[in-house]
Amino acid sequence: MASRERPEGWRIANVTPVFRKGKKEDPGNYSPVSFPSNPEKVMEQLVLGAISKQLEEKKVIKGGQHGFTKGKLGLTNLVAFYDITTGWARWRRAVDVVYFDFSEAFDAISHNLHVMKLRRCGVDEWMVRWIENWLTGRAQRVVISGAESVWRPVTSDAPQESLLGPVLFNVFISDPDERIQSTLSHFAEDTKLGGVTDMLEGCATIQQDLDRLGSWAGRNLMRFNKSKCRFLHTGRNNHIHQYRSGADLLEMSSVEKDLGVLVDNRLAMISM
Repeated sequence: MASRERPEGWRIANVTPVFRKGKKEDPGNYSPVSFPSNPEKVMEQLVLGAISKQLEEKKVIKGGQHGFTKGKLGLTNLVAFYDITTGWARWRRAVDVVYFDFSEAFDAISHNLHVMKLRRCGVDEWMVRWIENWLTGRAQRVVISGAESVWRPVTSDAPQESLLGPVLFNVFISDPDERIQSTLSHFAEDTKLGGVTDMLEGCATIQQDLDRLGSWAGRNLMRFNKSKCRFLHTGRNNHIHQYRSGADLLEMSSVEKDLGVLVDNRLAMISM
């Protein structure tokens, strides 16, 4: 397809809220979903193949990202991260793990920033302009049980129900790892980091990394869902440090849900 123009019929969408997790009465636990037409899926598949090849060649997606990544799954995320952290624990080291995720992650991504990141990654200009055209000029309305809202312009998102959306999301969040000293692991918007904390310097390192991630989120017009940000203390001689995100203290947990398993403060796992 020589043109970068997106057909007008592909620029509008009916959105249905889909429940994800948590309390059903909380609107924040629903994600807006719309489904592309079959012709649009075919076009996206062609573009997906081309952009994925470029991203792989340029090593844009870091090894710590397991979501929407070829050859990686939630299981590989768990194995890779806890192999490191339980290794520290076996050596009788104190270990802290912080769990957090982005609030409305896919919907918060700025289109303008996204295009800038694609260029910075070295994606060729024709592809960047196609993606820019694909993202912009769109409108959507919410439809529930036959009731329709008014049309609203879409100025930020990486449509997760599309074929391209998850890959573009990975590109957008591919750079928080820079300068992070703790072990950082992603599965889409779910993120965790861990480090050895039997010395106060280790606690300070984790806090500095949390501050860096907070600064990254601010620069990228994203924010963390602090109500879902928690941390585990494990191991002997643990300083039981209180971590924060910005000015907010994070909640300490004894058991945390992580990609379908429960992880306790001994880093033992139980399937849910």
